[in-house]
Amino acid sequence: MALGDQAWRDLLERHNAAIRAELDKWRGREVKTAGDGFLATFDGPARAIRCAQAISDVVRPLGLEARCGLHTGELEVVNSDVTGLAVHIGARIAALAASGEVLVSRTVRDLVSGAGFQFTARGAHALKGIPEQWEVYAVS
Repeated sequence: MALGDQAWRDLLERHNAAIRAELDKWRGREVKTAGDGFLATFDGPARAIRCAQAISDVVRPLGLEARCGLHTGELEVVNSDVTGLAVHIGARIAALAASGEVLVSRTVRDLVSGAGFQFTARGAHALKGIPEQWEVYAVS
């Protein structure tokens, strides 16, 4: 269904407001947006997972499905932006996600061990521009 420019802008505003509310709730920091995509940082991987799950839930009533990818690692901060291998790995993992799915790296899965999350292995993947294969897990 074609929305038209104004309808798309209205939907995008509702989408962005819903995501920003969840980022605030889970102590995420919005770094930037690109279209309907968000890059955010968190002070812990469990909060990042819970936020990603909540985002999936809040955009669904808008007729949208989120695809979320999470990784943790060292970041370089340049002005108010973040960069580095960890950012690229998270983006590549997000690109593997199906609609409504939250995918995490093995690093994230290992860090939240014992926090009550359930994961399903999605296999090892070659991530474009990233050395080695990376194990990816879906949050169940």
